[in-house]
Amino acid sequence: MPRPLSATIHTAALANNLAVVRKYAPKSKIWAVVKANAYGHGLARAFPGLRATDGFGLLDLEEAVKLRELGWAGPILLLEGFFRPTDIDVIDRYSLTTVVHSDEQMRMLEMARLSKPVNVQLKMNSGMNRLGYTPEKYRAAWERARACAGIGQITLMTHFADADTPRGVSEQMATFERGAQGIAGTRSLANSAATLWHPSTHFDWVRPGIILYGASPSGFSSALEGVGLQPAMTLASELIATQHVAEGQTVGYGSIFTARKPMRIGVVACGYADGYPRVAPEGTPVIVDGVLTHVVGRVSMDMLTVDLTPVHSAGVGARVELWGNNLPIDDVAKACGTIGYELMCAVAPRVPVRAE
Repeated sequence: MPRPLSATIHTAALANNLAVVRKYAPKSKIWAVVKANAYGHGLARAFPGLRATDGFGLLDLEEAVKLRELGWAGPILLLEGFFRPTDIDVIDRYSLTTVVHSDEQMRMLEMARLSKPVNVQLKMNSGMNRLGYTPEKYRAAWERARACAGIGQITLMTHFADADTPRGVSEQMATFERGAQGIAGTRSLANSAATLWHPSTHFDWVRPGIILYGASPSGFSSALEGVGLQPAMTLASELIATQHVAEGQTVGYGSIFTARKPMRIGVVACGYADGYPRVAPEGTPVIVDGVLTHVVGRVSMDMLTVDLTPVHSAGVGARVELWGNNLPIDDVAKACGTIGYELMCAVAPRVPVRAE
């Protein structure tokens, strides 16, 4: 028998979450962001639940080609654009849309021999300070793109740094409007947080990512109360052993947990080699046999240990939910000092995954 650890991808939850995005941005088209192998859910597994989108956004040419092979004939957006001239051959062959964020990319498009013009999203650096033209250089970049025979439709694009924080989007919006003043064209600005909480950013296209998978852009599950999103991934295992620990005894590598009273410990078939964070401290939530409890001791490569005090009857074979329908991934991530995005993407290849 294989280890009793598996991840389940909930197709209906993905479809539900896409419908929630449409409710929040009813006048916008949707780029469903499926980068990083659909945030660890698997591109092929996520596709059926998201195929009602208007377009897909991702990074890798190979994933773009895979979407075409899965039967997607609609728009596909390369969110970082391309990296070398040979990439443009693939963009041309598979009719992809690409971000253009630099003069180097612009130059490659100007020199490319294309069968048809490529639609682009011209990115402005409005304050994130990663990719894009500064507001002062944006009009010149747009005029250059418009003059390029290899470029078709031009969408104006930026990305928000603080849409999920109290700082919000007003400063970046003002910067964007200043840089794009007098420039006609469709606009693509809103990420997940802006889609939910800043309707003034919606414009022609929104680009939801994490909310399609049922997690919070802010990292706080409480921020999603009443929104209607559903977790798209459940990571579950079982207890494979139990131990009685006397007061004063320690548990696991480094003896970082000491029992403060006699207690029973459960051993779960999941560890950091499966993608569960080794840094998970005592108190990280876990559900055993339907009851909320927590991690004790250090997470090891293949196992972690949990407090069975609240679950008196749980024994070997009891179901353990590490995150999913009953335990928000954001709560686990917060306890570990990270975000749900990282946990989704970190599920290891050795973990069996199925879609339902």
